[in-house]
Amino acid sequence: MDKIKIESHPFEPFLPEGAVVLMLGTFPPKPERWSMEFYYPNKINDMWRIMGVIFFGDKNHFWIEDEKHFDLQRLKAFLAEKKIALYDTATRVRRLKDNASDKFLDIVETIDLEFFFKKCPTIRAIVTAGEKATGVIAEKAGVEVPKMGEVVHCKHSFHNPVPVPDSVPVHEFDLYRMPSSSRAYPLALDKKADAYRKMFRQLGYEV
Repeated sequence: MDKIKIESHPFEPFLPEGAVVLMLGTFPPKPERWSMEFYYPNKINDMWRIMGVIFFGDKNHFWIEDEKHFDLQRLKAFLAEKKIALYDTATRVRRLKDNASDKFLDIVETIDLEFFFKKCPTIRAIVTAGEKATGVIAEKAGVEVPKMGEVVHCKHSFHNPVPVPDSVPVHEFDLYRMPSSSRAYPLALDKKADAYRKMFRQLGYEV
């Protein structure tokens, strides 16, 4: 295990001003699988197709067919407009296999939630894609891992571990566990889009 290279997260957090939703995966795939230097970069990952279906009625809204990659500038503008922040739950990992599967990721270091809540105190929901990512946040908040498609209310303390005493400052948020956008997750694109659409509607988005 010690001989396996430790990888650090390759991307800076995407934190638009006034962000209200923080979407978290586990960790990016290896660079050779990227179609762009941004989150969900694998061209066969369906996250940006899910967003295209929900918000624009077109799974290819963010896809540039001639160039075979997602439109990074269009994505960033969309996320800023919708006040959606992006990062991952793992900041340093070991890949136990030569792939991006969560099953074979050994998490060495996890996200610093305090940084995000201090930087964006407007965040009121964390959306995790996949069981491993959800487990990291649930553990930090001291809650049970919600079932797929469900939400649990959380409190994160800036100074003490959970359970949080009443006298300690906390940041409250809702944790949504959503389907993975990976093609390896056995659910059709339209079904994944339905699950995310329901979540966004609960958060007050018009979709």
